[in-house]
Amino acid sequence: MNYPNQIKKEFHKNINYANRGMDLENIINDTNEYLREQDIALIYKKPTPIGVVKVNYENNKQVINKAYFATQSTLDYNGLYKGRYVEFDAKSTESKTSFPLSNIHPHQLKHMRSVIRHGGIVFLIIQMNSLIYLVNGVDVIEFIDNNTRKSIPYSFIEKYGYQLEYNYNKGLNYLKYVDIIGGIDNEKN
Repeated sequence: MNYPNQIKKEFHKNINYANRGMDLENIINDTNEYLREQDIALIYKKPTPIGVVKVNYENNKQVINKAYFATQSTLDYNGLYKGRYVEFDAKSTESKTSFPLSNIHPHQLKHMRSVIRHGGIVFLIIQMNSLIYLVNGVDVIEFIDNNTRKSIPYSFIEKYGYQLEYNYNKGLNYLKYVDIIGGIDNEKN
């Protein structure tokens, strides 16, 4: 940018990709809190399992100074909805053309397969191109099993995913699509 007196200044935006999914997680956390308050569903964010090595006591509070991940975490969220077990993960990508499969860890994929095998409902909520989609875990696994690609094309997500709408009071309308992918009959529940 050129300022008066020929002083040239450049603006560099620092981008931190470490927490790019946090906004999505905050939206989902608020949505799940609303669903619990309205007694619609019991869905919670699972804490990451850690093993504590060292604790200090400061101002009558325990402060963890050293810890390690005790086990690999599975998916971010789980709970009950209309008598069915539900589990899902929130994922974000900056890519405009595809969702990198490296965002799904092998132990998460294995866990998704187990949830499906045991009759649960599993899916991903993916934030991409400023939009948020729910993609059925069955479709994700089928894509991975039948393709050698290292990413899921955006066209696949548009075709097989459900674009979620956000309501300021109610959050994301993802349960509408859980009914569809889970084969839940709304009239009986």
